[in-house]
Amino acid sequence: MSSNIGVMGHPIGHTKSPVFQQAGLDELGIDETFEAWDVMPEELSEKVATFRDKNFLAACVTLPHKQAVIPLVDELTEAAEAVGAVNWIFNRDGKLVGHNTDSTGFLRALREKAGFDPRGVDAVVFGAGGAARAIVYALKIAGVARLTIANRTVSKAQALASDFSEGRFKPVAIGLDRDELANCAPYATLLVNATSLGMAGGPAEMATPITADMISADAMGYDAVYAPPVTTFLREVENAGGTSAGGMTMLVYQGIEGFEMATGQKAPVDTMFAAIEKALKSG
Repeated sequence: MSSNIGVMGHPIGHTKSPVFQQAGLDELGIDETFEAWDVMPEELSEKVATFRDKNFLAACVTLPHKQAVIPLVDELTEAAEAVGAVNWIFNRDGKLVGHNTDSTGFLRALREKAGFDPRGVDAVVFGAGGAARAIVYALKIAGVARLTIANRTVSKAQALASDFSEGRFKPVAIGLDRDELANCAPYATLLVNATSLGMAGGPAEMATPITADMISADAMGYDAVYAPPVTTFLREVENAGGTSAGGMTMLVYQGIEGFEMATGQKAPVDTMFAAIEKALKSG
């Protein structure tokens, strides 16, 4: 075991987590190196077993392992169970606890960095994968009035909507074609892209799930994608007169919660944000 804290995924070269996490560790004088571990799916169980070492602190978990690690840990927190994914594993005296900080990270990003409270609003989430699950759960606990889940494969959106339907909270599932979006998107005050559309290095770098003519000037557009910092989706929101925010804030806030749970110390938030902002500017 070369380090007692890090992030694992496959591929892992794109991750920015070590940049701001290391800045936090250094600021607090914690003698650890936040490493990036490229872990193939067939190597996952062997890697997770090393987390039981008595000195090990925590591992951040990214694609494609967020669901595959669930049977490999001893216990799930309420948030991890609700989202159905783990993005942090903590070593508690040899017992591995799986947690999810994506939902709280998203809400904190919206409220503290974007200055937007989703309570009582009409929202549309594009996508039905892991990021969308965390965001839908976040919007449920935040108390949105109405939620539409729009996804290319409608059956996946329907499954996600069903998973989180409870009481008066009943998300509506639709496809991504313009006719369906026209019934909800122009009236929404929160639009969230939780797809890979617009992601640097992804299959559709210049794509967006929606265009400016279907976006309200009163809308907040949040993109879970953080590279590039300004995606095509966010440009469309700005072209409509709306307010935009990129996924870097969600990335850092989910990491800050994990950092504090791993170290038992208050994270130096400003230092961590400054580190990633510098890294993104330099490419």
